[in-house]
Amino acid sequence: MEATVECDNNTKQSIWLPMVLAGSMFFILGCITWLNGAITPFLQQMLELSPLQASFIISSFYIAVTVAGIPSAMLIKRVGYKNGMAIGCAIMALSALMYIPAAKLQMIEIFLFAQLMIGVGQTVLQTAVNPYVVKMGSEKSAAVRVCIMGLLNKFAGVIVPVIFAAVVVSGVVDGAGKLSQEQKDMMANSLIMPYVLIAGLIMLFAAFAKFAPLPDLVFDEDKASNGIGEIKEALAHPHLVLGVVGIALYVAVEVIAADTIGSYALQIGVADYSVMTSYTMACMLIGYAIGILTIPRFMSQQTALLMSGIAGIITVLLVVLGSNDSFIISNLLLVPFGGPQLPDPLLCIALLGFANAMVWPAIWPLALAGLGRLTGTASGLLIMGIAGGALGPLLIGLGNVAGLGAQGAYIVMIPSYVFILFYALKGHKMRSWK
Repeated sequence: MEATVECDNNTKQSIWLPMVLAGSMFFILGCITWLNGAITPFLQQMLELSPLQASFIISSFYIAVTVAGIPSAMLIKRVGYKNGMAIGCAIMALSALMYIPAAKLQMIEIFLFAQLMIGVGQTVLQTAVNPYVVKMGSEKSAAVRVCIMGLLNKFAGVIVPVIFAAVVVSGVVDGAGKLSQEQKDMMANSLIMPYVLIAGLIMLFAAFAKFAPLPDLVFDEDKASNGIGEIKEALAHPHLVLGVVGIALYVAVEVIAADTIGSYALQIGVADYSVMTSYTMACMLIGYAIGILTIPRFMSQQTALLMSGIAGIITVLLVVLGSNDSFIISNLLLVPFGGPQLPDPLLCIALLGFANAMVWPAIWPLALAGLGRLTGTASGLLIMGIAGGALGPLLIGLGNVAGLGAQGAYIVMIPSYVFILFYALKGHKMRSWK
């Protein structure tokens, strides 16, 4: 059964207003998600955390998906996709306010709980908005629509770390080093007002999703579905199951590239560590722009996924084998334009953003292809794959502790890109386990 978008007789509204709604949701998701890359090294320095302890800040955000994925899908079926977006935003806004007592008490436990609850909110929002985008038009051009949404998401990822550095970090800390209690108090207090403003902004987006006269995505047979039975039915589709695995492994490497780059910069003594996530997001923006221009006119979704896997493997090897005393990339791309001189391995981590850009947009439509009324449940399962984001930083932290070092630990990304290659070549075509 195909999905439809409920709308009035205005054709333009049926096309553009849903895109505006979805685009605003992807923007706020980007603001919340990619703030992790800036806040993690900040809290790592303020609370004097080890790299492994700091990885829990990111992991707690993503582990929420494991708990909230299927419940989110059931909630969306009951309240609708548009209301689901509003509920997800409201949960994130209330969770952001938890940063106030966390900062006042300087307790990592409260920070982790706040991160967990924000993760629950973003899971609800993701479960609602992704199928909304995929199913509002042709499946062949779905990757292009997801790319457009991704541009907004990653644009937020570019500007949020810069704003965080200017508003919170500037004038509070100066590079790495041991801090006095007075400096820690200044850092903690600098978090309060920004998170109050973040909560207020997200509530505005919640109100927009709830009250704007915009169409909703519906499936004719949704009301006749059975929760557990439908999950089993969805899991009988190999291309979906493998897609969930692909999403999990992809999110693991995406989070490593975006959210650990700041911690790596802190460890090698780069003063502006809090803006490093912006470099990764800028590379992803370039990748999304290329996807919009080339898919499906010059390149299929499957080809884009294949190229992403190959690029990921090559770039990871450059990260691991590169020298922190080499500045070739920045001397070519940054310094001539007034940018900073940064080590090649650090910039290769950012370049992973380019390799990763097309993976999410390609896997979603390939995994949802032909599922019809199962799309809502399948979306919930795919969203659960975001829990892979909890695994990535932990693997980096454990690799560091195990003796691979901050740089060598990035080798753990290789198996993820190998699986992405498999899904592009064969996995997405599988309609039977036999």
